Amino acid sequence: MQELTLAVVGIDFPNADGSNRRSEAMMTLPGEPVELIPEPKNKHDSNAIAVMSPRGVQLGYINAERAPYIGGRMARGEDAEAIFQGLDGGSAFIRVRFGGGAPTLPSVSDTPATSAPTPRPVRRSEPYDPHAFYPDEDGPEWGA
Repeated sequence: MQELTLAVVGIDFPNADGSNRRSEAMMTLPGEPVELIPEPKNKHDSNAIAVMSPRGVQLGYINAERAPYIGGRMARGEDAEAIFQGLDGGSAFIRVRFGGGAPTLPSVSDTPATSAPTPRPVRRSEPYDPHAFYPDEDGPEWGA
């Protein structure tokens, strides 16, 4: 038995039927089963493996670096079960298990801790001048 976490790419592209991959990924709960469908006739990559949500909506594809390995194991008849692992930033991830049984989600302690954002420098307190220009030191926190 072997378990792998794999990135799902292409979640920002629309599906041919007009459904939204990112919205579908946001509605998919960690641990829900996903289906892996090899696409040997895919015009961009004959090793492509589509990832389908529990509701039958395509979430994207297994990344091109891992697809030949995963597809090869599936083609040899190895039993592969997959579940949705979650979203992290702009990426979606699935968990795949070979050798029978259901995949397990990694525990929170297995994932690397994200560092806390650095605090903004303290602004000097000066008398307020309504005609002065007061720029933000680092820009707004929402990223503009």
